Amino acid sequence: MPTASPSLRLAATAAGLLLVSAAAPAAHAAPSATAAPAADAHGASAAEAAATWHGPLSTQGRYIVDSRGERFRLKSANWDGAQGSWNGSGSKDDAANHHAGQDSHNIPLGLDRTPIAQLLSDFRQLGINSIRLPFSNEMVHSTATIPDAAVAANPQLRGKTPLQVYDAVVNALSDSGFAVILNNHTNTSRWCCGVDGNERWNTSQSTQQWADDWVFMARRYANVPGVVGADLYNEVRRNILDDPNWGLGDDHDWYAAAQLAGDRILTEGNPNLLIVIEGINWTGLPVDGLPHGRPMLTPVRTLSNTLVNAHKLVYSAHFYGYTGPRHSGATGIGETHDARYQDMSREELGQALYDEAFFVEENGKHYTAPVWISEFGAGSGDTNAKARTWFTNVTDYFADHDADFAYWPLVGFEGHDDWALLRYDASGHRSGILDGGDWRSAGWQRLMADSGKTGAVTPVPVWRMLSTDHGDAVESLKAKAAGDWDSGAYKAACPDGLRLIGLSHTAGRGLCTDAGAADLRAADGGQTVVNDERYVPSGGDWASGYTKFQCPSGAFLIGYSLRGARVSAAVCAPGKGALGGSGRTVWFDRSDNRPADGAGGDFAEGNLKGQCAVNEYAAGIAFTTRLGSRPGPAALLCRTLS
Repeated sequence: MPTASPSLRLAATAAGLLLVSAAAPAAHAAPSATAAPAADAHGASAAEAAATWHGPLSTQGRYIVDSRGERFRLKSANWDGAQGSWNGSGSKDDAANHHAGQDSHNIPLGLDRTPIAQLLSDFRQLGINSIRLPFSNEMVHSTATIPDAAVAANPQLRGKTPLQVYDAVVNALSDSGFAVILNNHTNTSRWCCGVDGNERWNTSQSTQQWADDWVFMARRYANVPGVVGADLYNEVRRNILDDPNWGLGDDHDWYAAAQLAGDRILTEGNPNLLIVIEGINWTGLPVDGLPHGRPMLTPVRTLSNTLVNAHKLVYSAHFYGYTGPRHSGATGIGETHDARYQDMSREELGQALYDEAFFVEENGKHYTAPVWISEFGAGSGDTNAKARTWFTNVTDYFADHDADFAYWPLVGFEGHDDWALLRYDASGHRSGILDGGDWRSAGWQRLMADSGKTGAVTPVPVWRMLSTDHGDAVESLKAKAAGDWDSGAYKAACPDGLRLIGLSHTAGRGLCTDAGAADLRAADGGQTVVNDERYVPSGGDWASGYTKFQCPSGAFLIGYSLRGARVSAAVCAPGKGALGGSGRTVWFDRSDNRPADGAGGDFAEGNLKGQCAVNEYAAGIAFTTRLGSRPGPAALLCRTLS
C-alpha cells in the first residue's frame, strides 16, 4: 500500500478484522453569498471562469446539465483536509501522527503556506471546473479556533473555527467560478479509511444526527451559487464486526440512509442541490476462501434510488490501481490472491469499470443517472510499471467514455504527499503536475483535453423505481403535502412530473416515468385516494371477478398503498387536459406482461410485473382477495394517451 494512498486503506481494516475473533450543530454566522470577482495571476477573471456554466445543476439521463440544459462535465479534484488528517494514535499536536506528515488542522490543506487567491489560480491552470470539498461531522460542531500557524499565508482567517474557514473557502471557490460539491467524508476528524470509527455514516453518531447535519450544511450554503451538490458519505464499508448493506431495512442499510438524507436535503435544506450517492466500498473479510468484495454500484441494478426531484440523483464510485473488485488494497495482512485493478489488462479493466459503475449510465433504465468517479489517483513517485499502466488505462477509459471525475488529492505538502496534483513547500513554492517531470501529465492532459459531449443535452424519458420493501416511498411533494392518505399502510407515489406506469404482483414495487408525455398533472389539481369501486362505470368491468380501484375520469395513477401484500388504495391525479383514450387490461398475476423493449428495466427482479406502454397511462389497479390467491396487484387498466 503506497505511503500516501488516499482512498480505501484496508490494510488497517484487514488487520483489525483479522485480529478480532468474536445535538444541534454549533451556532456560527452564515457565510456570505457573493464577493466581487478578481483577476487571477494568469489574467483570467473569476467572472470569465464562471461564465462557462450557470447553476443550479440537474441531470438529464446520464448527463449533468446546467440551468440552460447544457452539459456540465465535472472535471474535478478533491481539496481535502477539512475531514481531518490525524492517523488515530499519538499526539494530535505532532504532525508525524497525521497522514503523510500533513497536519490539516481540520481545514483544507495549503492555507498555511499559500494565499487562497494563488491556490485558486493554480486550480484554474489545471483546467478543473469543480471541487469536491470533504468535511467531517466533528468539524461541523467544533467551536475551537484554529491555530494562527494553520493559516499563516491567509491571516484574514485567523481566529476562526474550522467551519468558518470552510465557509471562507466555499465562498472563495464559488466567487472564482468553481462548482463545489460538499462531501461528508468522515464522522470524526480522523484520517479515512480503515477501522477508524468512520466506516459508516452512523458509526460514531446516529443516522438522525447525520441527516440533521446535512440539512444544516445544505441550508448554510443555500445562497452560495457555486455550491451545487451534496456527496452524502465517503466509502461506506465494513467495520470490525458488521457489513453495510443495500436494502435490508436495518441500521446498516446504506440505500435507506441515503434515501432519507437525500430527500431531507431537497425538502428541508436546498432543493437545488445534486444528491451524490456513492456505492458500497467494501463488505466481508479480506481472507482467501471467505466472502468479500467491493460491491460499488452493482446493487443499483435491482434497487435504485428515487428522490423527490427525479433530476437530482448522481451516483459515484472510487477506483485505485492498488485495489480491485475483490482486493482490499492491503499488502501483507489482509492481502488476498484476488486481482488488483492494476493487474488487469486494458480490456479486463474496462469490463470491471462498466460492471461496477458505468452500467448505470445506460439510458432508459430505472437506475439511469450520471456516474461521477469522485476519487482516483496515483503517486508521482510511483515507479511500479503496473501502476503507471493502470493510470494510463483508467484515464483513457474516462476520456473515451466522457466520464465525470474527481482526482484525489488536489493539494499536498512538498516532500510529504506525492499523490497530490499540486504540492507546496513551507515557503509556498509550487511543484507538481503543472511544473514538468511528472509522469502522470500525459493521462491528466488527456482528460483535460477531451471535451466529450458539450452544449444542449436532448431531454430523454425518466424512469424511476418505487420500493415499499421496508416502508413508505412517497416521492411526490404534492402527495407529501396532502398528508397520510392511508394510515398504517405502506405508501408509494411517483415524483411530481412522473406517472405510475408499472407494478409488481408481489414485493410492492412500482415504476414511474414521463415517457410519451410531459407532466400530465393539472397545476392546481389535488389528488384522489381511491379505495373502492365508485369510479368504475356501469358496463365498464375491465377485470371481471377482481376488485378494481379505478381513477376518476380524466385522472391517472401516481401512487398506491399496501397493507401487507394486499392493495389498500390507489392514488390518482387529475390531468391538465383531456386524457381520454381507449383502454386495455394488462394482466400480470401469472406471468410478466411488459412492453417488448423492456423500457425502464427490471424494476422488480424475481417478481411478476405488469407495465403499460409508453403511449399509455395507468388508470386503475385490479386485485383479488380470493382464498389461495395473492392479494397484490394483478392487473392494470392502461389507456392510450390522447
